[in-house]
Amino acid sequence: QVQLVESGGGLVQPGGSLRLSCAASGSIFSINVMGWYRQAPGKQRELVATITNGGSTNYADSVKGRFTISRDNAKNGVYLQMNSLKPEDTAVYYCNAVTLSPFGTRRDYWGQGTQVTVSS
Repeated sequence: QVQLVESGGGLVQPGGSLRLSCAASGSIFSINVMGWYRQAPGKQRELVATITNGGSTNYADSVKGRFTISRDNAKNGVYLQMNSLKPEDTAVYYCNAVTLSPFGTRRDYWGQGTQVTVSS
């Protein structure tokens, strides 16, 4: 079992910045990939960015060049630095951790979510 707790959301003006943090606990040794997803009202949850144990990253096209995902293995944390925020970035942001069993079975864990609102 993996537990995830996010922090750092809030209200910011367009063009501003926020940094989201996610702390993992539990069976952290089993985590392969961590990432951030978001869900806006009336829309499906979508991938924002992911980072592997080895540090390889992947970003949604809509956030490339503006968001940066990073990981601190010593602190069991993953972070999302969000710059040049736009109103369309408004959503609930969820931390995600993926574990793979020795047989290749994938399991996803989710945090409770943190609200990000971009508005003037």
